[in-house]
Amino acid sequence: MTSLDLLAGTASAGTLYGIGVGPGDVRYLTLRAAGLVRAVDVVAFFAKKGAQGNARRIVSPLLVGQAEQRLEYPVTDEMPADSAEYHRQIGDFYRESADLLAGLLRHGKSVGLLAEGDPFFYGSFMHMWRRLAADFPVEVVPGVTGMSGCWTRAKTPITWGDDMLAVLPGTLSESALVERLRLTDAAVIMKVGRNLAKVRRAVEAAGLLSRAVYVERGTMEDERIVPLADCGEGRGAYFAMVLIPGEGRRI
Repeated sequence: MTSLDLLAGTASAGTLYGIGVGPGDVRYLTLRAAGLVRAVDVVAFFAKKGAQGNARRIVSPLLVGQAEQRLEYPVTDEMPADSAEYHRQIGDFYRESADLLAGLLRHGKSVGLLAEGDPFFYGSFMHMWRRLAADFPVEVVPGVTGMSGCWTRAKTPITWGDDMLAVLPGTLSESALVERLRLTDAAVIMKVGRNLAKVRRAVEAAGLLSRAVYVERGTMEDERIVPLADCGEGRGAYFAMVLIPGEGRRI
């Protein structure tokens, strides 16, 4: 099998593919992911209202004119993720999206649902997998996670030796963040966005501010990498995270 055969890809009728498209640069897709983007009948993707959709943007150089299915979130970060209204709207959206995809699959279409980073890591694809995997064939194609792309671009080795790594959502309470940060050697804080000021306070309270790095839109054209200490009290970008590298045994 040649490299061209690998890139061509094959997709089976009536199958849902969860395609990890990596952190932002199309060159970080796996061969299997790139091949499937070109091979499936329908490319499906999640997107914020008024936006192209980041996963769709990433794979745009690979598209070959097949059908597309946009799944538009009713809300993203406009309201707290722990509010009852957020859960109601997002729950309805995921149910309706799963029904739409099920209709395509029943008609024999192969559907590639794009997922930023890895499909099984804080991904909306998981909500479709949970609703559809019992009734349809599903293949999940792993992708480079956003945090891996970010710590690589920041030139920040994240763990050494026996360091423990904690991955924390910035939506946790400030006190919970401080507690978890004090128990780990290294940390990645996801879902920073509107939680930036709270995250910065928690990192400082845990005594880790001097090691913390803020990465915004890592691997993308407009990426920004700065010490967290240089970030003010404003809101962070939607695609942003905080890295706190470990300081374990180095040989």
